[in-house]
Amino acid sequence: MSSPSISSSSKRPRDGQALDTAQQKIPKIHPFFTKSSQPTSSSAFRWVPLGPKHTCLHALNLDPQPSSKVAAFDLDGTLIKSTIGTRGVKDPLQWEWWRSQVPDKLRDLHSQGYSIVIISNQALRPAAIKSWKNKIELFASSLPNLPFRLFAATEKDVYRKPLPGMWYELDRIFREQGVELDKSISLFVGDAAGRRGDFAGTDRKWAINLEIPFHTPEEYFLNLSPVPFTLEGFKVQSLPIPQVSPTSSPILPISPKCEIVVFVGYPCLGKTSFYRQHFQGAGYVHVNQDTLKTREKCVKLARESIEAGKSCVIDNTNRDESTRKFYIDLAKTKGIPVRCFLFEGSIELAWHNDLYRTYLSANGDKRALVPYGGLVSFRDKFEEPATDEGFSEIRRVNWVFRGTPDEERKWSMWLQVDGK
Repeated sequence: MSSPSISSSSKRPRDGQALDTAQQKIPKIHPFFTKSSQPTSSSAFRWVPLGPKHTCLHALNLDPQPSSKVAAFDLDGTLIKSTIGTRGVKDPLQWEWWRSQVPDKLRDLHSQGYSIVIISNQALRPAAIKSWKNKIELFASSLPNLPFRLFAATEKDVYRKPLPGMWYELDRIFREQGVELDKSISLFVGDAAGRRGDFAGTDRKWAINLEIPFHTPEEYFLNLSPVPFTLEGFKVQSLPIPQVSPTSSPILPISPKCEIVVFVGYPCLGKTSFYRQHFQGAGYVHVNQDTLKTREKCVKLARESIEAGKSCVIDNTNRDESTRKFYIDLAKTKGIPVRCFLFEGSIELAWHNDLYRTYLSANGDKRALVPYGGLVSFRDKFEEPATDEGFSEIRRVNWVFRGTPDEERKWSMWLQVDGK
C-alpha cells in the first residue's frame, strides 16, 4: 500500500489507509500543508463556542457522541510533532503525525466506543490563534471519518492544564446529554510527563488532578516501558499543626477589653476567614483595605472604632514596620494594647491558594486573582514584626484548609503552571 504523494495535487488518504509502512518513511510535511495549501472549510469540522468571550476554544469533527469512557490526548508532541523551538518551520500550517501509528490507533479507540477528545494548551496571541485554527481544520480533514472533540485553553486561567477546567467543560456537556464520565476506564495521553528531557510535567499533573490513567505517547503508541519521572513545583503537603502558636493563651482575651489586632501576611493565607472564625462573633470591627480602598480610610475606621469602645482587626497584609506603625501609634495614643497575628506560609502556598480561590472554590467568597507580581512585591518588602515595635504579643498562624472532602481534594491538586 503506497503512501500519499507530497505534491499539491495529492489526494487525501482514505479512512483506514496507512500513511506509511515499516519500509516507507513518513513524509516530512503532511501533504495538506505544503506551501500551496490553503485551509478549506468543511461542515464536518466546526468551531462551537462555549459562550461569549470564552477563553477555551471548542470544536467538533463530525458528530462525536458522548461516552462514559473517554480517550483524551494532548496535541503537540503527542498526536502531531511539536514545532516549538524548531528551526526552519516557515509555514505555520506544516505538521506531521507524531508517529504513523497515531491515526489508526485513534480509529481503533473510536470503534471500541471511546469518545476521542483533544486537550491542548494554546496560550497564543490573536493572530497566531487564527493561524492555529486553520491548521486544526486541516488536521481534522486528515481524519475524515473520525468524530472527535477538541478543547484548547487560550489564557492562563482555569482551563489551562494542569488546572482541570477543560475536563469540567467536557463533564458538563456530557451530563447535559445524560452521560456520566467514568474516569476508571478513561485515559489521557500526553508528552509533558516530567521525564528527563520533557519541558514540563503538566500533562501528568493534569491526569493526577483528575484521577485518570495516564500514558506517555511512547508508552501508548509504541508499547514502550515507563521511564522515571519527577514532578517539580509546589504540591500541597502536610502543614504545621497547631494552627496558632504559642498555645499558652487564648486567641481572644479572657477579660474582654478594647484592643487593636494587626494581621500580617501574604494575601490568600486565610486572614479574612480567620477573622470571621474568631473575631467577628466577638464584635471586633473589620478594617480591610480591599473594602475601604485606602490606608487613610483604614486608619480612620480603626480610630472611630476605638473611640466608640470597640476592638478592631486590621485585616491587611501590613508587610512592613512603617505600615504597622499607624495602628501601633493609635493604640498608644488611646492607651490600649495592640497584638499581632503573623500568618506564615511561603509565596508558593499563597499563589496556590490564590489559584484555588479564584478558579475552583465552590463557596461564595470568590475574588479576582491576585497577580503573582503582588505576591513578589510583598515578599521583597516584607519586614517580620517584632515586639519592640510596640506589640504586646505576636501569635503565629499556620495555614489549615477548611472545607468538604471534595473541596479539599480540589485544593490538593497541582494548580501552578510549570515554570510560572
